Amino acid sequence: MNQISDSSTDSPHENLETLANQASERFQWHWEEIPIAGEIRKLAVASDPEGMLIDACERQDAGEEGVIDPFWATTWRAASGLDHYLSDRALTGMRVLELGCGTGHAGLAAAHRGSQVVLTDGVMDPLILVRMSTWDLRERCQVRQLRFGIDRIEGTAFPLILGSDITYLRSLWPELDQCLREHLAEGGEVLLSDPYRIIGNEFRDWIQNRGWSYREHKIELKDDPAHPIRVMQLTAQ
Repeated sequence: MNQISDSSTDSPHENLETLANQASERFQWHWEEIPIAGEIRKLAVASDPEGMLIDACERQDAGEEGVIDPFWATTWRAASGLDHYLSDRALTGMRVLELGCGTGHAGLAAAHRGSQVVLTDGVMDPLILVRMSTWDLRERCQVRQLRFGIDRIEGTAFPLILGSDITYLRSLWPELDQCLREHLAEGGEVLLSDPYRIIGNEFRDWIQNRGWSYREHKIELKDDPAHPIRVMQLTAQ
């Protein structure tokens, strides 16, 4: 198990300009204004997520190893649903972990509501953009790579763990379960959101058989009320 410090390891020379240059060397990106924690805020996002996915698929088909599908590049509605659900929570001062953060929307929603948040993803590319998006909140946001079943954050456990659209890959469920148990504080809870995917229904049954208490919440979003977001609330038994 790879242990990760929960203290800041960011370079003292890091700034928005250096981060923007790092991102631009790897992919096209832009600032996008979206609602986060009840206000319109800027989020650094990839400009062509579909093109990035096609490129990854072509490289995989050509036999290149180690190419990961860049699903992180899309801003998923599940994050907006989780953001909406958090609006009724008292989060000030709470220690929060976001898994598979992608654009960092859910973690930012918690940070803007006063939480101390560690935003993580299994791949490094999105974390450059997340550092940019959290720059104004860097006193309460840390950004780390965290791979399920491989990495573990040292220090105090988290009373709240967030994840949006991270249950779509069945093969990672055991590692996700392990990661949740390693990082969740006693008496804490996990909130996972998805757009009512069929595989999410399978995960719902699977995770309960692993000894988690389960509650489900339906969140309707104004952009498309006919397609609500599910929030899965888990507590360890």
